[in-house]
Amino acid sequence: MAGIRGRLVGFTCLLWLAVSPAARAVPAFARQTGQACMACHVSFPELTPYGRMFKLNGYTIGSRLRSLPVALMAQVGDMGVRKNRDDQGNQIVPKTHSAQLSAASLFLAGKISDNAGGWIQWTYNNLNVNNAGQTVGHSGIDNTDLRLVGRVIDADNTTVRWLYGLTLNNNPTLQDVWNSTPAFGFPFTLPPNMISPATATMIDGSLAQQVAGIGGYMFWNRSLYFELSGYRTADGVFSWLRAGQDIHTPGGVHRLAGTNPYWRLAWNREWGPHSLMLGTYGMRVRIYPDNTMPFTPTDKYTDIAVDAQYQYITDPHAFTLQATRIHERQDYAASFPATLAGAPIGAGPAPSNPRDTLNTTKLKVTYYFQRRVGATLAWFSTTGSADPGLYPPGSVGGSLNGRPDTRGVIPEIDYLPIPNLRLMVQYYDYQKFNGGSTNYDGAGRSASDNNTWFLNLWFVY
Repeated sequence: MAGIRGRLVGFTCLLWLAVSPAARAVPAFARQTGQACMACHVSFPELTPYGRMFKLNGYTIGSRLRSLPVALMAQVGDMGVRKNRDDQGNQIVPKTHSAQLSAASLFLAGKISDNAGGWIQWTYNNLNVNNAGQTVGHSGIDNTDLRLVGRVIDADNTTVRWLYGLTLNNNPTLQDVWNSTPAFGFPFTLPPNMISPATATMIDGSLAQQVAGIGGYMFWNRSLYFELSGYRTADGVFSWLRAGQDIHTPGGVHRLAGTNPYWRLAWNREWGPHSLMLGTYGMRVRIYPDNTMPFTPTDKYTDIAVDAQYQYITDPHAFTLQATRIHERQDYAASFPATLAGAPIGAGPAPSNPRDTLNTTKLKVTYYFQRRVGATLAWFSTTGSADPGLYPPGSVGGSLNGRPDTRGVIPEIDYLPIPNLRLMVQYYDYQKFNGGSTNYDGAGRSASDNNTWFLNLWFVY
C-alpha cells in the first residue's frame, strides 16, 4: 500500500507541473475550429454529436491553420501485474512499478480545403518488446485517416441533407464515428506490454497499421449512415500506412489476399441532450497463413457485429453507454489441410479444426461530472471453439483445454484538470483467462494472476 501511495504522490507532482499556465494550449483541431476540446469530446477520444459531424465532414469545419497543423501526445504510466513471474520464475512484464514514458505521438492534422482534411499519427513506443524479449524504443505509423467530402444542402442553406465522402485509413473501424466499434472503443489506452489473451477477432485491432482501406460513405439527415470499404495489404504506394511494421519476419504481421470488403450501417437519432445509435458492421478477409509466402492458399475470416451507443450530455453531467457483439467465422481452408498432412504453412496457424468461431462482447458505461471527474465500468467476454492447435497449453499465454474463453471487468477513474490532460487509474480484473479460472495454462496459473493495475498520465497539445 505504501508503494502505491508513493506512486500516486509522484503522479500528482507530474499533474501539477502539467497544469501550470504554460500548458494551456489545445490540440490542432480545437485550434482550427475555435471550439473547446469538450465540444468534440466527452473526454478524448470519445466523440460528442458535434465531434461526429466534424469527423464525417472530413475534419474541414473551421478555418485552415496558417501555422503548421501539428499536435503532440504523450503518456507516462506505471503498472503492475498480480503475479509477474512465469512458472520458471522469469519476469513476464518488464519495467513495472516505476513511472515510464510509454508512448509519444506526433500528429499532422487539419483542414486542407473545404472538401478535404484528415490526420496522420506517428508514434514512438518506449516499451516495445523485440523478438529477443528485450524492451527497446521503436517508432512507426499509427492511426491515419484522410478524407474527401461533399454535401447536399437545403435551399435555405441551413440543413445538410446528404453528407458523403471518401476515406483512406489503415485500421478497420478507425473511420467510424461511434465509440462502440473497436478502433476507438474502450479501453482508450492499455497498460504497456500487458498479459493479453490468446486471440482477438480480425476486426478488433488484429489488422491495425497493416492494411490500406479506401471506402465511401453517406450520412442522410443525421439519421442513416452507410459505408462500404475495401482493404488490402498496405504495399506499394500505400506502404507508408504500415511503416515501422515487421513485415519480413514470418508470422510478424498479417498479409491479405486481394481486396477485402468492410461494411457499416447505422441508424442515429439526436434529441435535446440525448443521442442514440443502433448499428451493424463487419468484414471478410482472406489471409495468407505466412505473411512472407503470398503465393499459398488463404484462410478466410468473416466478422459480423452489432453495436449500440447512447449519450446524455449536459452541463454538468455526461453519461455514455456503448455495447458491441462480434461473431467471427474462421475457415482454415489453407492451414487445416496442411496441418493434417503434417506440413503447416511456414509460421502460419496449425488449427486442429477446419472451421472455428470466435465471439467478443463488450459493454461499457461512463459518467462524467463537469467533464473533469469521470468513472467507467466495462465488462468484456471472449468465447470460441476449442482448438488445441491454435491455443495449446503453455506458460502464461497457453490454454489447458484449448479454449480462448476470457472474461473480466475494467473499472476506471479519470480526472481532467484541463481538457487536454487526463490522470487515469485503471484495473483489469479477470474471472476467466484462456479457457479457465484456475490452472488455465496447465502450469498452475490462475486467471486472477493476470490482474493488472495501471496509472497513466495522458497529455495532448
